[in-house]
Amino acid sequence: MPTPRKHRIGIVLGSGSARGWAHIGVLHALAEASIEPDVVCGCSIGALVGAAAASGDLDKLEGWVRQLTWQQVLGLMDLSLNGGLLKGDKLMAFFESHFADRDIAALPIPFGCVATELSTGREVWLREGSVAAAVRASCALPGIFTPVLRDEQLLVDGGLVDPVPVTLCRAMGADIVIAVDVGADVLNNPYALRTPDAGAEPWPPGGGRGIGALGLGSSGDAPPLSSVLATSLHIMQTRIARSRLAGEPADVLLRPHLGDLALLDFHRAAEAIDEGRAVVERMMPMITHALQL
Repeated sequence: MPTPRKHRIGIVLGSGSARGWAHIGVLHALAEASIEPDVVCGCSIGALVGAAAASGDLDKLEGWVRQLTWQQVLGLMDLSLNGGLLKGDKLMAFFESHFADRDIAALPIPFGCVATELSTGREVWLREGSVAAAVRASCALPGIFTPVLRDEQLLVDGGLVDPVPVTLCRAMGADIVIAVDVGADVLNNPYALRTPDAGAEPWPPGGGRGIGALGLGSSGDAPPLSSVLATSLHIMQTRIARSRLAGEPADVLLRPHLGDLALLDFHRAAEAIDEGRAVVERMMPMITHALQL
């Protein structure tokens, strides 16, 4: 009797700024259930976490993000008015100094991420070359981070075309795809834009506990420019993700409840990681069923 063919498991980690730290909890919870990926794909923050996982550096990344304070996050923000509010150079230089850059082809687990070619709107799959350069391109949120020039292409955040890149994962040979959409709660975000009225809670909601109040263009009774741009883009990405997932569904779709996290709350990693673990626990029956097909 022939031996049953082993499924190639693909993990897809979606875009979502600070909410993407939930991917760390998802990956740990899956590993504890003996579910290890054969392919890892990501977009934006999902590309960063996915690269760490494919490199074997997930524990190191978790140790770093858990100790981040909002002051440290602000320290990594290098202001620019040329192509974006932030250059992103400090953040990526810090990442490269703490996590050894490698060639994607040399990673222990096959890895790919998505970016968008700015001049054409074309979806670009990054599956070779420097890991750090690919992650930087996938994370280049328009208006927030400056675009990246790579192979004569000007690249920006992959969330403009495929925030949860299931298509890429299947193209890389995954039979069973577990996808994580951390932007599902974006429209319920308490930091979402609204018109303040008499007696309304001062901006930002929650008394300023979120890093979303970078102060860029904020007048005290309205959201700062960084939040306007980031939230608007993520609303758009949420709509795009829903459309793409309808046409190319994952076998299991995990949607952690992260609406209480502002998009730039990178210092609230513990909450996101815990919810990443929790969504795996809630969805474990469906995960187990999918792997048995």
